[in-house]
Parts: sequence; structure tokens; C-alpha cells
Amino acid sequence: MVEFTADTLIRDVLTSSPNTVSVFERHGLACASCMGSQLESVSAVASMHEVDVTALLTELNALPSGNAEEE
Repeated sequence: MVEFTADTLIRDVLTSSPNTVSVFERHGLACASCMGSQLESVSAVASMHEVDVTALLTELNALPSGNAEEE
């Protein structure tokens, strides 16, 4: 299982599983459609948008094996 960190690039998170998109959306982030996602880290995006990076990472890392989302 991949563990995402504050330094993980958004593009790497998004390509790990399509279910990660909904986690970003729940936090008000449209990372899937943002050109900056190719270069920005999770912490940079969270900081820019005043999102709790710990909460965001907790949700992303809770996705089982990064392949499916639990409801």
C-alpha cells in the first residue's frame, strides 16, 4: 500500500486511484482539473486553500490499498 505524505505530488495521488478525487472534492479542492496538480505537493495545495493537511492525508491514506473508497 502506498502511503501519501505531505510531500507527495498531487498528480501521484490522483494516478494511484480514481477514488482519491472524491477525497479532494470533500475538502473543497478541484485537484483533478487543476493544472497545478502536476507540480504541487499535498501540503502546498492544502496550505494555499487553508485545508487541514493532516485530515486530508488521513482520508487519502484510509482508502484501502489506494484502490477503493469505503463509504
